[in-house]
Formats: sequence, structure tokens, C-alpha cells
Amino acid sequence: MPQNPQTVLKDLKAKKFAPIYFLDGEEPFFIDEIVDFIEKNAIAEHERGFNQVVLYGKDSNVGLILNNARKFPMMSDRQVVIIKEAQSLADLGKEDMQKLLISYVQNPLPSTILVFAHKYKKLDGRTALYKELDKKTVYVRSDKIKDYKLTDWIEGFIKETEHSIDKRAAQLLSDSIGNNLEVLSNEIGKMLINFREPTKITNEHISKYIGINKDYNNFEFLNAIGFKDVVKANKIIHYFIQNPKANPVIPMFSLLFNYFTRIALIHQAKKTGANEQQLASLLGLPPFVVKEYLVASRNYNLGKVIDVFAYIKEADLRFKGVDSGSLSEAENLRELVYKILH
Repeated sequence: MPQNPQTVLKDLKAKKFAPIYFLDGEEPFFIDEIVDFIEKNAIAEHERGFNQVVLYGKDSNVGLILNNARKFPMMSDRQVVIIKEAQSLADLGKEDMQKLLISYVQNPLPSTILVFAHKYKKLDGRTALYKELDKKTVYVRSDKIKDYKLTDWIEGFIKETEHSIDKRAAQLLSDSIGNNLEVLSNEIGKMLINFREPTKITNEHISKYIGINKDYNNFEFLNAIGFKDVVKANKIIHYFIQNPKANPVIPMFSLLFNYFTRIALIHQAKKTGANEQQLASLLGLPPFVVKEYLVASRNYNLGKVIDVFAYIKEADLRFKGVDSGSLSEAENLRELVYKILH
């Protein structure tokens, strides 16, 4: 079974290195993190000139990789061979090349650390190569973080830096940036360099250092919709329209659709007598956010939720030019919000 990226990183930081690492999956963040650590820490800097080789998939082949892997280190205990963009290896899918690689996997050179960074896609789990890699190497499957787990990841990521974050602030980052971990980690990093002592991150910090408005953002917008706060919702929509690059229209449709999907799930779960803790688990949300969804479910009965789905579909089609008439993007969005709230 593929290993967890965080577990592998923990072993690496404890200087526990394995002969072969095969990293694949749709989330490049964890793959880059592991490769970067090995590249910078597996051997001393003064040894890298002779004992560290970095190859790229599109310019390499399995034979070249194995020739490098079978070399002995020069004046060092080990050498490192890293294949970046391994998903671009043209011959990795060929049966004869897979057999060569399997042969090496079964009997690797102990003094070599061989690392494959196979990003954005997964190996076919039915192949003999996959099965052998899974058994004999440190095989890491790097999956996208699910939306409902993103706030937990943010809290854990910040905790590793000896800082902490308020749950609402973590939710604000999650809703505003989404699960692009590279962007998310970069934005958090730019913010944290401003603190010399361990700090608890709040909405105010995010507003000041990242530029996400603490009053006019996706989290507050959905909150206004849920509480049927017409004035607040329209103020936020006006702000979004005035700042279209930071608040594009298309993601707004998806945001609203997902929000009302959760409200529909609450209506369904209520029929089975689900409590708040069970709802939090069902929706993949922190308990404090579930309380706000419960208010929204009282403001929008199931019939209204179904109507809202139709409004969103209609607005999306208009945005794409179907029966849009003379409505601008801003007017289309305003009309959608009006229909939802009234």
C-alpha cells in the first residue's frame, strides 16, 4: 500500500533513507517537498558535484536511469539519482523497460538513492511494475487534499512552523484560495515571515499580509447568503464586481452550488435524526461552520434549494452566452443573488 507523504518526510528528517523512492499522484506539492528534501539533505553539499545526478523524464530513458543508478559513489557513502517529471519517460510504459526496472527494484544498489517524481498522474495499479514498486520501494501516492480536509491541512502546516491559526482564519484561507497547495503554502509563507515569535493567525493577519479582505470574501459571502442578510450580501457582491480579477464569476457559481448541496444534505440528514457531530462528519466541516449551515437550512427549505440549483444553472448558461440578452456579467451575478435571497 502506498505510504503517506508526511510519514515519509518524517523518516527523511530522521535521516532514514531508502534505496528507491517512487512518488506519483495528482498533487505535486508533496512530491516536490520530498524531492526537494532529498536533493538538499541526502548527501553533503560538497559531495553533490560528483554524486548527485538530476535527470528529466522527457530527456531520459529507463536504460540511462539504471546506468546512473548502478554507479558507485566517488569518495562518499552514497549517491543520489533524481528523475524529475518522470511521467514524461517515453519508454516507462514499455514491457521490456518495465522488466529492466523491476529487475533493479528487486536488487537495488544500496549506495544509491534513486528517486522518481512521477507527477500529475498515477501508475496503473494492475501492472507488475506497480506491484513490485509497492512491495520493494518507498512508494508514495500524493492525492489532492479533499476540500473538507483542507482546513485541517492548513492548521497542521502552520503548526509545523511553531505558529497556530484560528479556525475561522483557516476556513477563510480554504474558501478564498482553495486546494492548490503550492499557492496556499506560498501565501502562508509570505505571511509568516512577518512574525518573529510564535503567533496565532487571525482574519486580521490574513487581510493585512495576504490581501484577502476580512469582510468581503467567499466565507463572509456564503454566511450572508445563509443568514439571508440582504444588505451584507449585496455589499460583498458589489465589492466582488469592483475587483473581478480577484473574484472571477465562474468559481462563484461552483461556490454557491456546493453551498446549497450541503444544505440539501442537511435536509436529508435531518430526516434520520442526525446530530451536529454527525452532520459535521457528513459535510466534512468544522462544528462551528455546521451551526451556520443549520441556520441556512432553516432559511431555505428543500423546495427553495431545488429552485436555487435551477437559478445557478440558468446564470451559468447566461455567462456562457445562452439567452444572455443584454445582461452583463455583473448584472447576471446580481440577478442570481437576488433570486436566491428573495
